[in-house]
Amino acid sequence: MSQPFVYRTIELDGGHLRVAIRPGKADLPPLLVFNGIGANLELLFPFVRALDPDMEVIAFDVPGVGGSSLPSLPYRFSDLAKRVSRMLDYLDVGQVNVIGVSWGGALAQQFAHDFPQRCKKLILAATCAGMAMLPAKPKVLWRMASARRYIQPSYGARIAPDIYGGAFRHDPALAQAFASKVRSGGRRGYYLQLLAGLGWTSIHWLHRIHQPTLILAGDDDPIIPLPNMRLLARRIPNSQLHVIGDGHLFLVARAQTVAPIISSFLAQERQRARIHQA
Repeated sequence: MSQPFVYRTIELDGGHLRVAIRPGKADLPPLLVFNGIGANLELLFPFVRALDPDMEVIAFDVPGVGGSSLPSLPYRFSDLAKRVSRMLDYLDVGQVNVIGVSWGGALAQQFAHDFPQRCKKLILAATCAGMAMLPAKPKVLWRMASARRYIQPSYGARIAPDIYGGAFRHDPALAQAFASKVRSGGRRGYYLQLLAGLGWTSIHWLHRIHQPTLILAGDDDPIIPLPNMRLLARRIPNSQLHVIGDGHLFLVARAQTVAPIISSFLAQERQRARIHQA
């Protein structure tokens, strides 16, 4: 049976990060979760519970989201990657496996690039290479540009079929359940996340990501069209692509299908977590 989550509040850079840790076995590297834009850590708990119960999982709310404090200044992905590294220092965690979802997938790429000694394996779910991406349809982009779906859960549930696709197109209960777990940090936190990605792209250094990388894509993803994930798979040398028959939130809608794929990928080399010195 999976262990309950332990919550921590970590003071960093004049603010605080809300962190949730699901304990696991010490001989397995923890899985560090980078969540999507505006998304508090609880939104991925159904996926985490579907994973191997022996796997330690670390999730956190991005500054200005959920229970983390609002930053006083804008930040970039590189700034946040450094803050996450300091968070791991605080938790006395050396090396981790990393999963990044949507917006969090960009942060995961940045973290793997900037701190390769800390990132053992990389999982990219429903994400892209930033400004080099094939964009979504204008209607989807317009709705994603607003924090309204996180501030008004009823609105979020109503537009879920159009922006998330997949199972959300025909299961209103799924959309309602997802919206009910939202803990909004407000508009400013959301827009700071948007600003962090403005002009950002990884396309010119993806070839320098050498960690084993699992790329997960939905075949009905209105936000991240499938060609974006195929581009990541072509540019990252040691990568494999799995296409899931679902939409943008397949980690939520298809947790029982996706979790074994991830567990198998991570279990290919089981050893004590450590930092390799260059």
